[in-house]
Amino acid sequence: MNALMDSVLVANRGEIAVRIIRTLRRLGIRAVAVYSDADAGARHVREADAAVRIGPAPAADSYLSVEALLDAARRTGAAAVHPGYGFLAENAAFARAVTGAGLTFVGPPADAIALMGDKIRAKETVAAAGVPVVPGASGAELAAEARKLGMPVLLKPSAGGGGKGMRLVREEAALEEEIAAARRQALAAFGDDTLLVERWIEAPRHIEIQVLADGHGTVLHLGERECSLQRRHQKIVEEAPSPLLDAATRAAMGEAAVAAARSCGYRGAGTVEFIVPGADPGAYCFMEMNTRLQVEHPVTELVTGLDLVEWQLRIAAGQPLPLRQDAVALTGHAVEARLCAETARVAEDGSRVDFLPSAGRVHVLREPSGEGVRVDSGLSGGPGGDEVGTAYDPLLAKIVAYGPDRPTALRRLRAALGETVVLGVDTNAGFLRRLLAHERVAAGELDTGLVDAAAPELVPRQVPDEVYAAAALLRHAALEPAADPATGWIDPFAVPSGWRLGDEPAWTAYPLRVPGREAVTAWVRPGEARIGDGDPVPARLLTGGGSGPGSGSGDVHVEYAGYTYHFAWAPEPPDGLWLGRDGDTWQLRAHDALAGAGGTAAEAGTDTLTAPMPGTVTVVKAAVGDEVTAGQSLLVVEAMKMEHLITAPHAGTVTTLDVTPGTTVAMDQVLAQVAAHQDEEAV
Repeated sequence: MNALMDSVLVANRGEIAVRIIRTLRRLGIRAVAVYSDADAGARHVREADAAVRIGPAPAADSYLSVEALLDAARRTGAAAVHPGYGFLAENAAFARAVTGAGLTFVGPPADAIALMGDKIRAKETVAAAGVPVVPGASGAELAAEARKLGMPVLLKPSAGGGGKGMRLVREEAALEEEIAAARRQALAAFGDDTLLVERWIEAPRHIEIQVLADGHGTVLHLGERECSLQRRHQKIVEEAPSPLLDAATRAAMGEAAVAAARSCGYRGAGTVEFIVPGADPGAYCFMEMNTRLQVEHPVTELVTGLDLVEWQLRIAAGQPLPLRQDAVALTGHAVEARLCAETARVAEDGSRVDFLPSAGRVHVLREPSGEGVRVDSGLSGGPGGDEVGTAYDPLLAKIVAYGPDRPTALRRLRAALGETVVLGVDTNAGFLRRLLAHERVAAGELDTGLVDAAAPELVPRQVPDEVYAAAALLRHAALEPAADPATGWIDPFAVPSGWRLGDEPAWTAYPLRVPGREAVTAWVRPGEARIGDGDPVPARLLTGGGSGPGSGSGDVHVEYAGYTYHFAWAPEPPDGLWLGRDGDTWQLRAHDALAGAGGTAAEAGTDTLTAPMPGTVTVVKAAVGDEVTAGQSLLVVEAMKMEHLITAPHAGTVTTLDVTPGTTVAMDQVLAQVAAHQDEEAV
């Protein structure tokens, strides 16, 4: 049997790099990490046996630099390269460069990557092998081909996967603009703007089959994963097995996946993805093949007992698979939720939710544990905290739960998400927890449109009053004077009690603002709090918070209106703090109305357009003096591979434009102003 390599370079970052390093360490293989300047203090760097700087933060100069990665392998004596997923994992030229340098590529042959990476050729190849495919077309006249298929259609980059650049188009009028945007995004993400268009299947389910193939002729499948809970074509929750499939359909889809893998001469771990009509699971169609490890691979590992990274390494070393198909069994149920750095904002009319990238320094990190719970994380919670920027994908960690059955796994995952605390950056933990409790999710009645349809009811429209009260009480406690160390005496005139001669205690006002929301004033006096214009209610700190928001962090119990609430909290200098509870987090800042009201669009006025997220301006479609119509596209801001379109709030004239393509902007930064036409103002 061929021996495993003695040293592997992990050409990736974040949670997948940490996860690969874990298996390398278990197998006694030396792990070499690489990092950009932005990741110098990252967890994967600290956990590796050796780490090499490969360039500045932009991925093109670091994680996408073939020359820098090969140089790092040469300098450290690595015998093999594991690409993880994303970046160069499905880049055939990189696989060829690795093997051309005399190293082992821990993945499929370059020819298989190239074939399956071209969605057009991939569909033709698997169709010839007898695998059913989704009707579609490609070519220069893409708009015409789309019209032939009939609306709605799905635009997909031919050269990439992961949902990036995919756009659902329902109206012909939007087709040309959506094609242009999809080409632009595909070019930025994959260096190739070739698109294909496919007929959209209403209420589909997304089910994928994990395959393993060695270099000795054995190809087998490890069952399926249900990946129908998606947002913007990006998976956010995955599970194994699917609650939809019966044994016969599972076997048939598995055989189709094996046929697809054989058709391209596959070797290693890969995933064949199918679109499945929920009302007719037997009418499944091939969608694409991912020639790499999947983000959601842990759920397959938990139900099969196999370490997929280990088998990637063994197959790359030339070892044969010892398993046969009839020996593969799925035991129990596993569900994974992707923890991402993002902020959810509900549209004013309540019709939709925008999920925008978040960034910041992690002040407090608590990851869940317990029976059946697994966490694959790129965060460390070390001194100083991890810095979450906007240069890379927003995925921070994967929270996974296993149980003997689906209800147990779902229950454990909901509890694990409630225990997750990340203070310093917004995450989707609370949203995921509520999603998993949705009646359709609990019943297994899934489709790829469920999340978008249910999102408005899963994102709270208001910040709870007790959150404002807790923040105000913590700020109030910070003003408490220290006792004299010798006598224990406290100056009564320094106590923030609001005491006045012959009168009841006065209120102390704490104007607070959660980013993206209007300011709210919390009023505090001994034993009571009042939020905005509300009535006074009993309120006090029961435990915690005595050190004040400027000097510590931890847990605080707050009594408010007859209930006791438990929060994790951390200061955010100079004048803010973070609170967390049940997976939700809130950043609260002291608000000074006299310091300028330019923080948000609501405060700055409807003429002002602000950045909805930290990121980079990539497109500017207007200039000062331009006459624009309501809803007209003016700017595009990109962060973490996500584009956000900035549109005119009303018809008018562009009076200010403070950015150009390439400008880096902070959340809530003013981008432009549009002065309304007089007839608009009259309305």
